[in-house]
Amino acid sequence: MNYQPSTNASVVEIKNLGHFFGEGKLRKQILFDIDLTLRSGEVVIMKGPSGSGKTTLLTLMGGLRSAQSGSLKVLEQELVGAKKRKLVEIRKNIGYIFQSHNLLESLTARQNVQMSLELHKGFSTQEIKAKSIAILEEVGLGEHVNYHPHNLSGGQKQRVAIARALVSHPKMVLADEPTAALDSKSGRGVVELMQKLATEQGCTILIVTHDDRILDVADRIVELEDGRITNQLTINN
Repeated sequence: MNYQPSTNASVVEIKNLGHFFGEGKLRKQILFDIDLTLRSGEVVIMKGPSGSGKTTLLTLMGGLRSAQSGSLKVLEQELVGAKKRKLVEIRKNIGYIFQSHNLLESLTARQNVQMSLELHKGFSTQEIKAKSIAILEEVGLGEHVNYHPHNLSGGQKQRVAIARALVSHPKMVLADEPTAALDSKSGRGVVELMQKLATEQGCTILIVTHDDRILDVADRIVELEDGRITNQLTINN
């Protein structure tokens, strides 16, 4: 599936979403009556205390777990009750960036980035290599394409993760605490780079963070507490 949302279209549309962990007497509700829309090209930051449900909501939007109740549409596809095959197809349109980088230590920076493109049909081996090198150059790692992760700094590893997330030109990028393990300067640079590249590609970014230093990059800030959205603040019009 290759979705093409129009300008200002709803990339994510959530209505009355609820989510539970556990079964029987251990069943616990984590998300309550979530209503949220993410539009094409928008940068949204989601903040809130630990345990408020931010990462759970992000993983549901990303098709990394199945949504249970209410409505969760991603790229016009309903994910509540969706089969595994549909979730897999949706994930091909989404880039993921995590605090821990999730790079494979046995692969070079270029090979880690290539893995993302190899999920997509229609690219030759040479195209995959060329695109991977090109985006690593865009994130300032042109001289590090053949470095393994253990030879890169934390900020450089996160830049590889950004390149991997964006190389296939996804419709949406989901970033979970992307600056948590970085110092102030590196963290700022990483987020501004995400903003720049994703804006150029016209995709939506959702950043889950506790880092108040990066709030100004957002078009909108969504606050979550105890599994409920408590506030939405528009920053840039």
